[in-house]
Amino acid sequence: MKVLITGICGFAGTSIANTMVQSHSNLQIFGLDNFSRKGSELNISELKDLGIQLIRGDIRSQSDIDALPKVDWVIDCAANPSVLAGIDGQSSSRQLMEHNLLGTINLLEYCKNHMAGLILLSTSRVYSASELATLPVESSDYRFDLRDCDVRGATSLGISEDFPTTAPLSLYGASKLASETLILEYGECFDFPVWINRCGVLAGAGQFGKADQGIFSFWIHSFREKRPLKYIGFNGTGHQVRDALHPRDLVPLLYRQMLEPDWEAPKIINLGGGIENSMSLKELSSWCEDRFGQNEVLASQDERPMDAPWIVMDSTTAQNAWNWSFKTKIEQILEEIANYAEKNPGWSKLC
Repeated sequence: MKVLITGICGFAGTSIANTMVQSHSNLQIFGLDNFSRKGSELNISELKDLGIQLIRGDIRSQSDIDALPKVDWVIDCAANPSVLAGIDGQSSSRQLMEHNLLGTINLLEYCKNHMAGLILLSTSRVYSASELATLPVESSDYRFDLRDCDVRGATSLGISEDFPTTAPLSLYGASKLASETLILEYGECFDFPVWINRCGVLAGAGQFGKADQGIFSFWIHSFREKRPLKYIGFNGTGHQVRDALHPRDLVPLLYRQMLEPDWEAPKIINLGGGIENSMSLKELSSWCEDRFGQNEVLASQDERPMDAPWIVMDSTTAQNAWNWSFKTKIEQILEEIANYAEKNPGWSKLC
């Protein structure tokens, strides 16, 4: 079976490709990347050593997509993944939409022409930013916890697929939700298989961590290097909570979706570490302090746009439909990142 992974030199793409090659020798993998993300070219040699054919191209360019070899499945990992994209001055709103929406259209036309299946790595940020921001939480010494509430799709297990997706979402979230809708429509109209996997926070060694994305990697690398850190928003407490998921844990599901699909399963599922794999920034700082020694973390009264006190993914649907659950515990993820940080002391500057 031939598989194309877009954005393959990013963290998710590289991790998925590496795990697929090691666990499934019957796959021929092609990788597409435009290398726009700083640090992405560092993954070229590793992927080539795995026998993966890399293609320099951009999903925004129809001619680049038209030139791709015919494959059976496309796994779309290419996106501008920042919730602040288009509003932070680092990228324009048009660039964001071209990356995340026009790119989806080009891939859908490719899949239609070749009758290839499409799997989208989507995001928890398709859920309503305003609903997430107003979730009823209570604060302990170290973190926010969700109180009992009557918000649809929000329970102690996390955010389910039933949680509202009403605007405002963020430009990033809106681009991904629009992509999801188009993918479902194309799959229905042109009869090719599609799956949409909404992922929580992906984390692991080699991630290009920034404050607005890859927060676990960013925090650990910065803490070890004694770089200045701030708790932004929520009165500077650092109590905001996220769950962590290692992208290699996606591979068993991706493999089943391609080779052993249950066509009655929901097209859209949440994937994450859940409460068991969740942590607040303050808890992460405590872990880092035990690992690396003290580092100053300031309390900032600034507010970060589109932030939320508590985002934890409820993967019950994935467990019921696909017998899927995460395997890599958050302690393993943090230790993996820390070991990588020690072996690559200049990583933050590179990426």
